[in-house]
Amino acid sequence: MNHRPVTHATRLRRLTAAVSPRLEPALLAVTATALAAGGIAWITGAGRLADLLWGLGTLSAVVPAVGWVLVALRHGHAGVDLIAVLALGGTLAVHEYLAGALIALMLATGRTLEAAAQRRASHDLRALLEHAPRSARRRTDTEVTTVPLAEVAAGDLLVVGPGEVVPVDGRVESDAAVLDESVLTGEPLQVQRRQGETVRSGVVNAGGAFELRATATEQDSTYAGIVRLAQQAGAESAPVVRLADRYAARFLPLSLVVAGLAWLVSGSAVRAVAVLVVATPCPLLLAAPVAIVSGLSRASRLGVVIRDGGALENLGRARTLLMDKTGTLTRGRPRVLDIVAAPGLTPAEVLRLAASLDQYSPHVLAQAIVDTARERTLELSAPANVTEEAGRGATGTVDGHRVTVGRIDPGDDRPPWAKAVDNRALLDGAAVAWLTVDEHLAGAVLLRDPLRHDAPRTLRHLRAAGIDRLLMLTGDRAAPAHEVAAVLGLDDVRAELSPADKVAVVRAERERAVTVMVGDGVNDAPALAAADIGVAMGARGSTASSEAADIVLTTDRVDRLADAVAIAQRARHIAVQSALGGMLMSLAAMGAAAAGLLPPAAGALLQEGIDVAVILNALRALRVDQAVRPALTPVAEALVHRFAAEHADLQDVLEAVRDAADRLSDAPGPQALTAVEETHRLLTERLLPHEYAEEHELYPALAPTLGGPEATATMSRAHTEIERLSRRIATHLQLADADGGLAPEQLDDLRACLYGLNTVLRLHFTQEEENYFSLAP
Repeated sequence: MNHRPVTHATRLRRLTAAVSPRLEPALLAVTATALAAGGIAWITGAGRLADLLWGLGTLSAVVPAVGWVLVALRHGHAGVDLIAVLALGGTLAVHEYLAGALIALMLATGRTLEAAAQRRASHDLRALLEHAPRSARRRTDTEVTTVPLAEVAAGDLLVVGPGEVVPVDGRVESDAAVLDESVLTGEPLQVQRRQGETVRSGVVNAGGAFELRATATEQDSTYAGIVRLAQQAGAESAPVVRLADRYAARFLPLSLVVAGLAWLVSGSAVRAVAVLVVATPCPLLLAAPVAIVSGLSRASRLGVVIRDGGALENLGRARTLLMDKTGTLTRGRPRVLDIVAAPGLTPAEVLRLAASLDQYSPHVLAQAIVDTARERTLELSAPANVTEEAGRGATGTVDGHRVTVGRIDPGDDRPPWAKAVDNRALLDGAAVAWLTVDEHLAGAVLLRDPLRHDAPRTLRHLRAAGIDRLLMLTGDRAAPAHEVAAVLGLDDVRAELSPADKVAVVRAERERAVTVMVGDGVNDAPALAAADIGVAMGARGSTASSEAADIVLTTDRVDRLADAVAIAQRARHIAVQSALGGMLMSLAAMGAAAAGLLPPAAGALLQEGIDVAVILNALRALRVDQAVRPALTPVAEALVHRFAAEHADLQDVLEAVRDAADRLSDAPGPQALTAVEETHRLLTERLLPHEYAEEHELYPALAPTLGGPEATATMSRAHTEIERLSRRIATHLQLADADGGLAPEQLDDLRACLYGLNTVLRLHFTQEEENYFSLAP
């Protein structure tokens, strides 16, 4: 006997899940048709037929409404639907069929709106499971055979081919393995694991085939643990109680008390039903869903897909924001940070040679080098005899020279300029691709995953919106993580975290406040599922993170998150305002109905008027009074894109300024003077015209959007300083030309001008990109 209630509940859940996608629209069609047909019948004088049609419309809503109430009660709360069921039953009992049909239509409309919002996506982790391998290649003394992953035991020798996913945890048995660990750590840089080093399941072989000694079975390996973590974290998330239900929990007892007193005092059941009719919380059934769905619609137009109304409501209450670093606060792809050339070469030539060879390399750093060269319109040569050694780099012939791009042995003797590169790479947290030409060290390309231009603005607006705690969670090393956190002014940073560590931090933060987690990698999926609101960077992030999230940013812009928070807060505010306002009007109508001044049908019509008022108010959620991102005019937007492209094109000028300063420090002779002269030519012909055009075209176009010319005053001051330093360098060159070379007393000031100009330019470019260029979509 004990198993019967459990079986019934299971069947009820399955039935609700099966029919729900079609039930609400069908109910809306039936109730609307019944109300309209009954109205036509009443107009033509067929009163009995009208009552029959309205009664059928009322009855059609009673059955599903009872089911919704049972589901709500099973979850421990009596929702807004319970009042609707009582009102529907009351109208049938006292034969007020028109009132019942009106209530049925309102109920169906509200449920349809909510159902449409909730059917956007499911919270399954299908992508996590799809990424996991199903088999492994096991090596024996005589052959290599493919076996089901469940048959792999600790101690087995496995072969992992190029591009394959490592099936289980193990140790490298070959000389080395090159791995893409971004699926676990989120970091885009490939790593090399030498013989004897451990490898985790789920990472991808980015080099040649290697042998792996299994140290764990499938179920005990890292990737299986991530899947389990995500499933458990998702199961922990409590169901969101609808905003309407929260208010209905307080409104329901009051409605019943007033209806009961009206019946008791007057002795008329019709009065009690009239009270229930006007007490039917149509502002809750309609106004709250309309405001929430309007917010969902507004967000979707900005590239923010929100799973359901509950997620939007929760986002409007959030106070803590946790963010992954790579792909969320940073771009998620390495970019060229700087180029250093050996004496006798220029940074442009170093980049051109490295990119020419790397055209044939699939390495993530090689792609970044080639992209930068193409952005600077460098003419690349076709390489010949190209070979690539995993973990070492590429070698080939470019323009008749033997060229290598990649690593160099740590024990090699290095000139002073190369040692300075090592120091800078350590300080900046950058990777280095060394260039050798005919076995001589010729230059270096420093690469780093840069901060998103829109990240600082986004975090400022999030704080203004009420997010009072901002934390960064990352699997990256502590040094680069703390540098990013310092630049963005975060409250805390947790580095070198595993997926399990991230989940633990999320759980701890949820104890303090409503918490949002933002990420883009498979390693973030468990944390996204564990948070109150998970936000996935879906444009380039993993499908697994998108599946585990409540909100997906479909554009590759983190500033859309600030937009989403503003929209959520406004939609929730309007929903509460509409619901409370409508309920107050309903309370007044309840008093009139209890006094016998409102019969049920008139009360239902009055309720319709209240509905129209609160719905019109709720529709205000379709717009936002003050956008998080000011709207640019078409002219200003075109100028932003133009000058952003020029910034990319001028990177070689910035490198030339620093290179000239370095040469002046190393050997202040004729070659250094030539480098300074070339730098001055670049400043005069390319940089200063760019700064002049910004001052006289871009800034005036942006001023109205930003609140007036004072908004760009500090940036104009930077233009003045750039021009001043450039003139000072020109004066030094005039003195050197008159004296036949640089005088010793010029060196310190000229060096200071060059290094100062390099610093001002980089800061100025960064400020423009963050404050102005991030405004353009």
